[in-house]
Amino acid sequence: MIIRWHGHACFEISNGRTIVTDPHDGKSIGIKPPQVKADLVLVSHGHFDHNSVKTVSKGSTKIISTVGKFEELGIKVKGVKAFHDNAGGERRGEISIYNFSIDGVNFCHLGDLGHIPTSDIVKSLGNIDILFIPIGNVFTIGAQDAWKTIKLLNPKIAIPMHYRVGGLSLSIQPLEPFLKNIDKVERVGNEIDFIPEDLPNDFEVWVFSL
Repeated sequence: MIIRWHGHACFEISNGRTIVTDPHDGKSIGIKPPQVKADLVLVSHGHFDHNSVKTVSKGSTKIISTVGKFEELGIKVKGVKAFHDNAGGERRGEISIYNFSIDGVNFCHLGDLGHIPTSDIVKSLGNIDILFIPIGNVFTIGAQDAWKTIKLLNPKIAIPMHYRVGGLSLSIQPLEPFLKNIDKVERVGNEIDFIPEDLPNDFEVWVFSL
Protein backbone atom coordinates (compact mmCIF):
# COMPACT_ATOMS: atom_id res chain seq x y z
CA MET A 1 0.00 0.00 0.00
CA ILE A 2 1.34 3.41 -0.95
CA ILE A 3 0.60 6.85 0.49
CA ARG A 4 1.90 9.78 -1.53
CA TRP A 5 1.56 13.49 -0.73
CA HIS A 6 0.72 15.97 -3.48
CA GLY A 7 0.83 18.99 -1.19
CA HIS A 8 -1.74 20.81 0.92
CA ALA A 9 -4.56 18.34 1.80
CA CYS A 10 -4.13 16.18 -1.31
CA PHE A 11 -3.00 12.61 -0.70
CA GLU A 12 -2.95 9.55 -2.91
CA ILE A 13 -3.63 6.21 -1.26
CA SER A 14 -3.27 3.24 -3.56
CA ASN A 15 -3.30 -0.52 -3.39
CA GLY A 16 -4.73 -1.70 -6.70
CA ARG A 17 -7.25 1.16 -6.55
CA THR A 18 -6.25 4.79 -6.16
CA ILE A 19 -8.02 7.17 -3.79
CA VAL A 20 -7.21 10.88 -3.95
CA THR A 21 -8.27 13.32 -1.24
CA ASP A 22 -8.99 17.04 -1.68
CA PRO A 23 -7.23 17.66 -5.02
CA HIS A 24 -5.92 21.11 -5.96
CA ASP A 25 -4.79 22.28 -9.39
CA GLY A 26 -1.36 23.41 -8.25
CA LYS A 27 -1.15 26.77 -9.99
CA SER A 28 -3.94 28.33 -7.92
CA ILE A 29 -1.97 27.83 -4.70
CA GLY A 30 1.59 28.10 -5.98
CA ILE A 31 2.77 24.47 -5.89
CA LYS A 32 2.99 21.62 -8.38
CA PRO A 33 -0.31 19.99 -9.43
CA PRO A 34 -1.01 16.37 -8.47
CA GLN A 35 0.39 13.89 -10.98
CA VAL A 36 -2.09 11.07 -10.49
CA LYS A 37 -5.34 9.76 -11.94
CA ALA A 38 -7.80 8.57 -9.34
CA ASP A 39 -10.29 5.75 -9.24
CA LEU A 40 -12.06 7.53 -6.39
CA VAL A 41 -11.87 11.18 -5.31
CA LEU A 42 -12.97 12.39 -1.88
CA VAL A 43 -13.77 16.12 -1.69
CA SER A 44 -14.22 17.51 1.81
CA HIS A 45 -15.72 20.83 0.66
CA GLY A 46 -16.11 23.09 -2.34
CA HIS A 47 -13.22 25.55 -1.91
CA PHE A 48 -10.83 25.89 -4.86
CA ASP A 49 -7.80 24.44 -3.05
CA HIS A 50 -9.66 21.21 -2.27
CA ASN A 51 -12.06 20.49 -5.13
CA SER A 52 -10.09 20.39 -8.41
CA VAL A 53 -11.54 17.02 -9.38
CA LYS A 54 -10.73 17.48 -13.07
CA THR A 55 -7.01 17.62 -12.26
CA VAL A 56 -6.99 14.00 -11.07
CA SER A 57 -9.89 12.49 -13.02
CA LYS A 58 -10.08 9.94 -15.80
CA GLY A 59 -13.18 8.64 -17.57
CA SER A 60 -14.15 6.16 -14.86
CA THR A 61 -13.35 8.23 -11.77
CA LYS A 62 -15.92 8.11 -8.98
CA ILE A 63 -16.46 11.18 -6.78
CA ILE A 64 -17.78 11.54 -3.24
CA SER A 65 -18.32 15.07 -1.98
CA THR A 66 -20.89 14.90 0.78
CA VAL A 67 -21.75 13.22 4.06
CA GLY A 68 -23.28 9.76 4.25
CA LYS A 69 -22.32 6.12 3.80
CA PHE A 70 -21.03 4.96 0.43
CA GLU A 71 -19.40 2.00 -1.24
CA GLU A 72 -17.41 2.54 -4.43
CA LEU A 73 -15.06 0.04 -6.05
CA GLY A 74 -15.39 -2.18 -3.02
CA ILE A 75 -14.25 0.61 -0.69
CA LYS A 76 -16.57 1.64 2.13
CA VAL A 77 -16.52 5.36 2.83
CA LYS A 78 -18.24 7.30 5.59
CA GLY A 79 -18.63 11.07 5.34
CA VAL A 80 -19.24 12.81 8.66
CA LYS A 81 -20.39 16.42 8.93
CA ALA A 82 -18.09 18.94 10.59
CA PHE A 83 -17.34 22.64 10.16
CA HIS A 84 -14.73 24.78 8.45
CA ASP A 85 -14.64 27.15 11.44
CA ASN A 86 -15.28 27.17 15.17
CA ALA A 87 -18.62 28.95 14.81
CA GLY A 88 -20.78 26.10 13.59
CA GLY A 89 -20.07 26.88 9.96
CA GLU A 90 -21.30 30.48 10.09
CA ARG A 91 -18.08 31.86 8.59
CA ARG A 92 -16.87 29.16 6.19
CA GLY A 93 -19.58 26.50 6.04
CA GLU A 94 -19.60 22.76 6.47
CA ILE A 95 -17.07 20.11 5.53
CA SER A 96 -17.12 16.34 5.25
CA ILE A 97 -14.66 14.28 7.25
CA TYR A 98 -13.99 10.98 5.47
CA ASN A 99 -13.37 7.65 7.11
CA PHE A 100 -12.50 4.77 4.79
CA SER A 101 -10.85 1.39 4.98
CA ILE A 102 -8.44 -0.30 2.58
CA ASP A 103 -7.28 -3.85 3.27
CA GLY A 104 -8.08 -3.52 6.95
CA VAL A 105 -6.34 -0.17 7.45
CA ASN A 106 -8.69 2.56 8.68
CA PHE A 107 -7.97 6.02 7.30
CA CYS A 108 -9.49 9.35 8.33
CA HIS A 109 -9.06 12.60 6.39
CA LEU A 110 -10.18 15.65 8.35
CA GLY A 111 -10.30 18.08 5.43
CA ASP A 112 -10.35 21.74 6.51
CA LEU A 113 -11.52 21.00 10.03
CA GLY A 114 -11.91 24.28 11.90
CA HIS A 115 -12.79 23.06 15.39
CA ILE A 116 -12.00 20.35 17.90
CA PRO A 117 -14.28 17.37 17.10
CA THR A 118 -17.36 16.92 19.22
CA SER A 119 -18.02 13.70 21.10
CA ASP A 120 -20.58 12.76 18.44
CA ILE A 121 -17.99 13.15 15.67
CA VAL A 122 -15.42 11.14 17.63
CA LYS A 123 -17.94 8.36 18.18
CA SER A 124 -19.04 8.38 14.55
CA LEU A 125 -15.48 8.10 13.23
CA GLY A 126 -14.61 5.15 15.43
CA ASN A 127 -11.26 3.39 15.21
CA ILE A 128 -8.59 5.20 13.21
CA ASP A 129 -5.22 3.83 12.15
CA ILE A 130 -3.97 6.71 9.98
CA LEU A 131 -5.18 10.27 10.49
CA PHE A 132 -4.62 13.11 8.00
CA ILE A 133 -4.88 16.26 10.11
CA PRO A 134 -4.68 19.98 9.20
CA ILE A 135 -2.33 22.03 11.37
CA GLY A 136 -1.87 25.37 9.58
CA ASN A 137 -4.28 27.55 11.55
CA VAL A 138 -6.03 30.56 9.90
CA PHE A 139 -8.46 28.43 7.83
CA THR A 140 -8.25 25.26 9.96
CA ILE A 141 -7.26 24.18 13.43
CA GLY A 142 -3.70 25.04 14.38
CA ALA A 143 -1.00 23.07 16.15
CA GLN A 144 -2.48 23.24 19.65
CA ASP A 145 -5.97 22.14 18.63
CA ALA A 146 -4.48 19.52 16.31
CA TRP A 147 -2.84 17.83 19.28
CA LYS A 148 -6.09 17.99 21.23
CA THR A 149 -7.83 16.38 18.25
CA ILE A 150 -5.22 13.64 18.02
CA LYS A 151 -5.73 12.85 21.68
CA LEU A 152 -9.48 12.54 21.14
CA LEU A 153 -9.29 10.43 17.97
CA ASN A 154 -6.36 8.28 19.16
CA PRO A 155 -4.90 7.17 15.80
CA LYS A 156 -1.84 4.96 15.43
CA ILE A 157 -0.32 7.45 13.00
CA ALA A 158 -0.92 11.18 12.51
CA ILE A 159 0.05 12.80 9.20
CA PRO A 160 0.08 16.62 9.30
CA MET A 161 -1.25 18.50 6.26
CA HIS A 162 -2.51 21.91 5.17
CA TYR A 163 0.51 23.87 6.36
CA ARG A 164 2.88 26.32 4.72
CA VAL A 165 5.48 24.92 2.32
CA GLY A 166 7.80 26.62 -0.15
CA GLY A 167 5.88 28.39 -2.90
CA LEU A 168 2.47 28.05 -1.28
CA SER A 169 0.49 31.24 -1.81
CA LEU A 170 -1.83 30.74 1.17
CA SER A 171 -0.97 32.51 4.43
CA ILE A 172 -1.02 29.61 6.84
CA GLN A 173 1.41 28.44 9.51
CA PRO A 174 4.40 26.14 8.85
CA LEU A 175 5.03 22.66 10.19
CA GLU A 176 7.37 23.58 13.05
CA PRO A 177 4.83 24.67 15.71
CA PHE A 178 3.17 21.27 15.42
CA LEU A 179 6.44 19.39 15.88
CA LYS A 180 8.05 21.43 18.64
CA ASN A 181 6.74 19.36 21.55
CA ILE A 182 7.51 15.87 20.25
CA ASP A 183 10.82 14.02 20.36
CA LYS A 184 10.51 11.60 17.46
CA VAL A 185 9.20 12.17 13.95
CA GLU A 186 9.25 9.73 11.05
CA ARG A 187 10.21 11.69 7.94
CA VAL A 188 9.07 9.45 5.12
CA GLY A 189 9.85 11.55 2.04
CA ASN A 190 7.23 12.07 -0.62
CA GLU A 191 5.74 8.58 -0.29
CA ILE A 192 5.72 5.50 1.85
CA ASP A 193 5.07 1.91 0.85
CA PHE A 194 3.88 -0.28 3.71
CA ILE A 195 1.75 -3.28 4.62
CA PRO A 196 -0.84 -3.37 7.42
CA GLU A 197 1.53 -5.39 9.57
CA ASP A 198 3.93 -2.43 9.53
CA LEU A 199 1.57 -0.24 11.53
CA PRO A 200 3.22 0.71 14.84
CA ASN A 201 2.10 -0.35 18.27
CA ASP A 202 2.98 3.07 19.66
CA PHE A 203 1.79 6.39 18.26
CA GLU A 204 3.86 7.93 15.47
CA VAL A 205 3.89 11.13 13.41
CA TRP A 206 4.72 10.69 9.74
CA VAL A 207 5.89 13.84 7.95
CA PHE A 208 5.83 13.90 4.15
CA SER A 209 7.76 16.21 1.84
CA LEU A 210 7.15 17.44 -1.70
